[in-house]
Amino acid sequence: MTVTYSRRVADARLGTFYCLLLRWKGSIYKLLYRELLIFTVMYGTISVTYRCILTEEQRRMFEKLSVYCDQYAQLIPLSFVLGFYVTLVVSRWWGQYESIPWPDRLSALVSGHVRGADEGARLIRRSLMRYANLSGILIYRSVSTAVYKRFPTMSHLVQAGLMTAEELRLLEELPSPHNKFWVPCMWFVSLAMRARSEGRINNDVAMTAILNELNTLRSQCMRLYGYDWISLPLVYTQVVTVAVYSFFLACLIGRQFLDPTQGYPGHNLDFYLPIFTLLQFFFYVGWLKVAEQLINPFGEDDDDFETNWLVDRNLQVSLLSVDEMYDLVPLVERDKYWDESEPQPPYTAASAEHRKPSFMGSALDISVPKEEMEFQHNLEQIKEHEEANHSTPFLGSLSRILGVQSPNFPRSTPTSRVSLLRRRPRAPFSRFPLYLHPESSPMPSHARNADMEDAFSSMPLYERPGFYSCPQTPIHCVPPSIPRPRLRRAYCSSSRSVNMTTATNSNSNLCNGAANSPWPISRSTPASTANPVSPSPQTTQQTANQHNSANDSDISLAEGNLLGATVKVKEQL
Repeated sequence: MTVTYSRRVADARLGTFYCLLLRWKGSIYKLLYRELLIFTVMYGTISVTYRCILTEEQRRMFEKLSVYCDQYAQLIPLSFVLGFYVTLVVSRWWGQYESIPWPDRLSALVSGHVRGADEGARLIRRSLMRYANLSGILIYRSVSTAVYKRFPTMSHLVQAGLMTAEELRLLEELPSPHNKFWVPCMWFVSLAMRARSEGRINNDVAMTAILNELNTLRSQCMRLYGYDWISLPLVYTQVVTVAVYSFFLACLIGRQFLDPTQGYPGHNLDFYLPIFTLLQFFFYVGWLKVAEQLINPFGEDDDDFETNWLVDRNLQVSLLSVDEMYDLVPLVERDKYWDESEPQPPYTAASAEHRKPSFMGSALDISVPKEEMEFQHNLEQIKEHEEANHSTPFLGSLSRILGVQSPNFPRSTPTSRVSLLRRRPRAPFSRFPLYLHPESSPMPSHARNADMEDAFSSMPLYERPGFYSCPQTPIHCVPPSIPRPRLRRAYCSSSRSVNMTTATNSNSNLCNGAANSPWPISRSTPASTANPVSPSPQTTQQTANQHNSANDSDISLAEGNLLGATVKVKEQL
């Protein structure tokens, strides 16, 4: 059934596909010659009627009808409808092929895990594989006409030795109106569990592997059953068929050669056989015939699957694997390349031209100039190349191709210090040691805070610390303070009935506590700048060592509002 021509197209040479055009079995000629012959006879009959039988007035009416059919037949979307339909059919056909059950893996697991050389172990192994094959045969018998003709009744399976009379009785007595292809799989599971309880299957891992493979085989049988049950929508098949045949029925009249003396557009020549219309019929109807042949590959067409061969092959291979091949190992001896680290099998004279060196990678063929192979240890030079390529990427790539040196961009500062230690433009002074920028002058607190907040956002990516190396910890004059657990604070009362001395003492204690607490108050907050109480030297020294950024302050918003409310109470008192 399946037509194989792989050997003839193994080499792409002149006329490789031409020799395939002369084959008859499985060819398009065998599928299409009847329809093509019918179309040609009908076209010739209409042409003879037009030329010899019709009167002059009837000819004029036929010519108008022919022009009309030829004009409006092009409105049928034949290529789109037929192409999409054939694509669906081919994908469905390949999915059915991938769903064919193959018991090879299951037979290898049964042979390897069901141990024992006695008659009972041999009977268990052969029965397990016979059950697996019987499940596949039952599903083939349900979907394939060729297998059903081979085994028209269940008694034929008993006569063929695929199942016993007792098994047939159990199968028929099972009260189920559905397809019973899954029953041998359940027999397989029960027999495997018995072998596990008897110790013929050593461990549960082996048992799980066998059952998983059985479930895979059963799911493949179920997919075949589903493909046979759920077809492509009938309306789509009808639309495609009607579109193809209605188009060529219109072509029987619209593609007739009319009288050239009447001056119809496109009818300057007069032929008896429409060559290109026949080619169009050959292509489109042949395309439809491909879909008809592939929509169910379990029939008896030339390119349908060899289901009977699958039944024979699977049964023979699986029984050989678990019976004659059980514990059959050839004599183990040293191979020919025992003492060779690089074994190389010989080549014949016909295959010597196919001996090729090992492929090591396409990048190994790149040639790099010797002056560009040196490592660059100067970060300033690396950054200049990065800036040149970043600002003019096309010119940088073009210069590397042409071998032209990249332009040198002026540096923002003439110093040659390392980028991580040099202060960037608009960077806060408090993040770098003072000896690196002795020219810095004290700045107001609000300007310093604004500068800190905008330092990293306004800085280009390649200007930031750590861009050309691993990220570095910002350098500080003093180590950062260690965070401590937050203490509970007692809220102050703003009542006017509080004693002035008590309010004054509480305010001073709160201010001193804020200065000495491990959570420093940012000097950029309005509450702290509006405080008329001058801080102590200890407070000034401690707050000066903190980060000059609003993000570095750990004081909460509620505590800042509490401090501002306390200061207002003091001013009112």
